[in-house]
Amino acid sequence: MQQPIQQPWMDHAWALYGAREVRGSGSNPKVVDLYRDSGHRRIRDDGVPWCAAFVGACLERGGLDGTGSLMARSYMRWGRAVSQAEYGAVAVFSRGGDPSKGHVGFVVGADAKRIFLLGGNQSDAVNVRAYPKSRLLAFRLPSHTIAVKPVEASPAFDACLPHVLKMEGGYSNDPHDPGGPTNKGITLATFARHRRITVTDRTRSKLVRDLKVIPDAVVRDIYRDRYWVPARADDMPLGVDLMHFDASVNHGRFGAAKLLQDALGVTRDGEIGPITMAALKAANPDHLIRLYAEARRRRYRALHHFWRFGRGWLRRTDRTEAAALKRSEAAVARPADGRNLESPAVGDTTSPTPKPAKSGVPKMTSPTAPTTGEPKKWWMQSITLWGAFVTTLSTVLPIVGPLFGVQLSADMIEQIGQHVITVLQALGGISGVLMTVFGRVRAETRLVSRSGS
Repeated sequence: MQQPIQQPWMDHAWALYGAREVRGSGSNPKVVDLYRDSGHRRIRDDGVPWCAAFVGACLERGGLDGTGSLMARSYMRWGRAVSQAEYGAVAVFSRGGDPSKGHVGFVVGADAKRIFLLGGNQSDAVNVRAYPKSRLLAFRLPSHTIAVKPVEASPAFDACLPHVLKMEGGYSNDPHDPGGPTNKGITLATFARHRRITVTDRTRSKLVRDLKVIPDAVVRDIYRDRYWVPARADDMPLGVDLMHFDASVNHGRFGAAKLLQDALGVTRDGEIGPITMAALKAANPDHLIRLYAEARRRRYRALHHFWRFGRGWLRRTDRTEAAALKRSEAAVARPADGRNLESPAVGDTTSPTPKPAKSGVPKMTSPTAPTTGEPKKWWMQSITLWGAFVTTLSTVLPIVGPLFGVQLSADMIEQIGQHVITVLQALGGISGVLMTVFGRVRAETRLVSRSGS
């Protein structure tokens, strides 16, 4: 087996050797930190499968990008392929007959039939285990520039970036923001990884100073390589690309992918693969943008710190939805000289020609999708009311739950809230129909004159 110079991510991997899950209700903070550094800071339970979190965190700590996913097979499309075992390479293995499942770790050795893997979640711990070559799916190594493949010039990216930067604003260091020091939407940790510097007590002060004056070219590179390209925004319809790009920056790439899948009604696995892309191409872009925006609002309301940042989050969603719809409407505009406006700039004030209706394209339906000509909603059908209900759940349950031995994550709270809302809105709809029928019967009942009138 080839063994090049020690790779930086391997130093971090070996440093975790022996770390294991905590039995019972507790969690090992070292494992929880792996979720955080791989892009899943809201996961606090080390019972969630973490082999991909281990790989992603070690790569990030070594100055490289992981996939941002907790799915082992996501690393089959990461970096560059190599044909044989190399020390420090990422190896992906199958697990059972389910094509969605797998295992991933770092190669540290090989023989005729086995690959020796330094990995996490191997018998609930970080250790070295042997896996048969018959289960091997891929060997991958990172590029030495950045794990995300650089892209050619993208007019769509150039059109969308100004909106995201406007939404992110300038430098901030809110103690309630888990991202810490942030400038133009770029956190200190992201900035340090881009420069391949580890944040320590010794380097922190200088990194913060440099972050405050981060060059525009560096900002552009980070947004392109860490968000736009991995989010596959260039493959999306105009308007949807802006909504998804902005969501990837604000919710994380993995979280944004799940929100997009919620809006499309496909499996919510956080991977934008063939199924998600097929559903995306069949969707009506304007309708999808509205559903995506509503999915973002629901997600925000389920977060425990919605009380502090919620108003700004919802305002950002409203503005991004409006800009995305405007971009979508301008996508089919044709100037008099026949030029195609394929990438209209966000915020362009030109008046595009009306967008023709798409024939044969099925529209997705949603209980929250806006329609015209509807009668006035009864109070039980109010999205605003149930949004407030979910917000209350997200605020109260994390505090009250632990008193009764119940630990609830933001995802669980959101699911509980949405199930309750669905049931109550259904009851509200039935009641509304009954009231309408009763009112119609009364209105059509013949008037009888009273005697003496």
